[in-house]
Amino acid sequence: MRIRADFLARRGRGGFPLQALSFCVLCVNLLRPRRAKSTWAILLLLPCLPAAAQSPELPTNNITWTSPSRNSAESMPCGGGDLGLNVWSEAGDVLFFAARSGTFDENNSLLKLGRVRLRLTPNPFEQGSFQQTLNLPQGDVTLTGTNGNTTAQVHIWVDVFRPVVHVEVSSNQPLQAEARYESWRHQDRILKGKENNQNSYKWAPQGEVKTRHDSLSFRGDAVEFVHQNRPETVFDVTVRQQGLDAVKPQLYNPLQNLVFGGALTGQDMQPAGTTDGQYQRTPYRGYALKSRRAARRHALTLALHTSYTPSLQQWQQELQQTLKAARQNPKAARQQTLAWWRAFWQRSFIHVQPTQAAENRPEWQAGRNYQLMRYMLGCNAFGAYPTKFNGGLFTYDPALTDSTLRFTPDFRNWGGGTHTAQNQRLVYWPLLKSGDAALLKPQFDFYLRILKNAELRSQTYWQHPGACFTEQLENFGLPNPAEYNWKRPASFDRGLEYNAWLEYEWDTVLEFCLMMLDAEQYAAQDVQPYLPFIESCLTFFDQHYQQLARQRGAKVLDGEGHLVLYPGSGAETYKMAYNSTATVAGLRTVLTRLLALPPQVGSEQQRKAWTAMLSRIPALSFREIDGHRLISPAKSWERVNNVESPQLYPVFPWGLYGIGKADLETAQNTYRFDPDVQKFRSHVGWKQHNIFAACLGLTDEAAALTVQKLQDSGRRFPAFWGPGYDWAPDHNWGGSGMIGLQEMLLQTHDRKILLLPAWPRAWDVHFKLHAPYQTTVECTVQNGKVTQLLVTPEFRRADVEVLLQ
Repeated sequence: MRIRADFLARRGRGGFPLQALSFCVLCVNLLRPRRAKSTWAILLLLPCLPAAAQSPELPTNNITWTSPSRNSAESMPCGGGDLGLNVWSEAGDVLFFAARSGTFDENNSLLKLGRVRLRLTPNPFEQGSFQQTLNLPQGDVTLTGTNGNTTAQVHIWVDVFRPVVHVEVSSNQPLQAEARYESWRHQDRILKGKENNQNSYKWAPQGEVKTRHDSLSFRGDAVEFVHQNRPETVFDVTVRQQGLDAVKPQLYNPLQNLVFGGALTGQDMQPAGTTDGQYQRTPYRGYALKSRRAARRHALTLALHTSYTPSLQQWQQELQQTLKAARQNPKAARQQTLAWWRAFWQRSFIHVQPTQAAENRPEWQAGRNYQLMRYMLGCNAFGAYPTKFNGGLFTYDPALTDSTLRFTPDFRNWGGGTHTAQNQRLVYWPLLKSGDAALLKPQFDFYLRILKNAELRSQTYWQHPGACFTEQLENFGLPNPAEYNWKRPASFDRGLEYNAWLEYEWDTVLEFCLMMLDAEQYAAQDVQPYLPFIESCLTFFDQHYQQLARQRGAKVLDGEGHLVLYPGSGAETYKMAYNSTATVAGLRTVLTRLLALPPQVGSEQQRKAWTAMLSRIPALSFREIDGHRLISPAKSWERVNNVESPQLYPVFPWGLYGIGKADLETAQNTYRFDPDVQKFRSHVGWKQHNIFAACLGLTDEAAALTVQKLQDSGRRFPAFWGPGYDWAPDHNWGGSGMIGLQEMLLQTHDRKILLLPAWPRAWDVHFKLHAPYQTTVECTVQNGKVTQLLVTPEFRRADVEVLLQ
């Protein structure tokens, strides 16, 4: 049934609460020490102001284990800012891996920053009772052990605003503490076979590939560890391979002079020698710190630092500044971090069947695991680089994902510095409706940094303007060298990847263009800095396909005055496509949204150019199967190469079809009757059928697929899904699950807000989500009825329709 929300809802809170204003002032003051990040951090806080209370259900989503883990695969994520830890207890020790955004070595592996092992004597974790809890409201992990008369608590938290990990030990009697920094990079490691899948060489290494050793040493009472990239990196190899030496001085190179690492220190602790060991078949060297005396309290600090400098001495001086800042006022740092997480959880939430937590049913798990996935994304709020789809900051020993892989914890399938846009987009789309638009910055910055490199590709290879972003893209904006292919025909176009899956697939960047426009619409973020990027991406398609048509004949447009988008690609699936539906829908949507920006955005000349380009975009293609009109993947194609469903991309992400929009039946028919869509339908990994079903109002299908996607992973931590098609934890698996759940609850069309468009009446839910025009909606459904509806700002209530079948 269709119910007007203003009849259903009770009056919500209006105005600007005094307690919210006080919280804002507190947070702004706390954020001052990190001035460079303060603007984005304040943006993160502002959406929470109209409703300053966390959901009461959030603590029921905490994860608690009452027995130690067997290995790192049974670890628990903890993080903040741009750091991620895998925390677990094993054989009486407390351990964690540390990872940080942007730690790329010479080969473009995303290296971990080591493992820390803590042992207490007498040992409260060796026998007796045990508890380990991820406390979501506080963003931290606490382990408690009792052995006989000895009880100790180890509290681990990450400073959101400084790259520092704090480990705080408290006990009921004096204990000795020994902490070891363990590194498997104490010596060079030659990478062979599949192990090169962790870097940019993949299956096509050029000669011997090594992970170079770190510099490891005691410096004073600290353990210092640092990786300094050598002068020759995979960037140089790729530039030579792709014939770009002439423009090399102009190319952005993120690997040159990159130095990263950190230091482990302990309060009243001193060096206690080194040990060699092996964990999960990987040799390591441990550097020990030991407490000078037994005490009831111990404190460890792991401070990390990354910089671009040719001088190791300069890096060491900068690291000392980080250590000094970490020691100055840890209590204030803790309060800053707690305030940030408080604001994070106030912005949004989804709790499905909230009264059934004790029953742990799959529907409840879907809501709880949505929170866990969002938490992991929040751990990279301020990253120099976007959260990687293939594990994010939380990968662990690869043998525990695939027992045949005897590799180090640095391994992840599909590369470290390689950007797979088809996967990355699913990690970042959920952040708009979750109110985390400011967390899009690392992904947007990624593209802005490499814009010039993408434009230089077009100018070098084809002598026309526009940015060409290929799929399987390096963090310096060039195609992955293995995917580009070393064994290329001499006459093959040097701008193309010689690859059956990736050839002509360069439209995925348009989704990030749309995210930039959506960030303006959802959160009032200034779109002006992104206009040159968006325009350059559009210009590439306009210029390149006119050039290709000119090479084939006398006319650059078809008989209707449209571009001939051939050869193209429908994702990696429909190859050598003519007017790929995904590409047509993307170009149409981005241009239409540009023209819908406020009139002061873009000059008159720019707007004329956007209008003219839009007039050159062809129409979508359709076909008929068994009497049903369907959206076609393209006007034509030569082969099917993968298992994606881009014929439904006009539904998501492009939003041309959906509830309340024209010709919904055609899109629903495409979902139901297209033979490839039927064959490819799944919940695994990056599959999007749960999203399509939700956007089309197919409630039963959306509910079934979303529950399959978001139910417990089968690993000890419920949101460590995968590996799926990629790696574990599979973040594009979790991201696509988040999107589907959001779309079941809230969709928009123009200024309309459609609530519960694909929500089963039998499921209770309490949620708060964001909509365009800086709007938040908090809603409670109980026993098939809306019992609470708060819309902020209140005048937007008139735009809300509740569609509860």
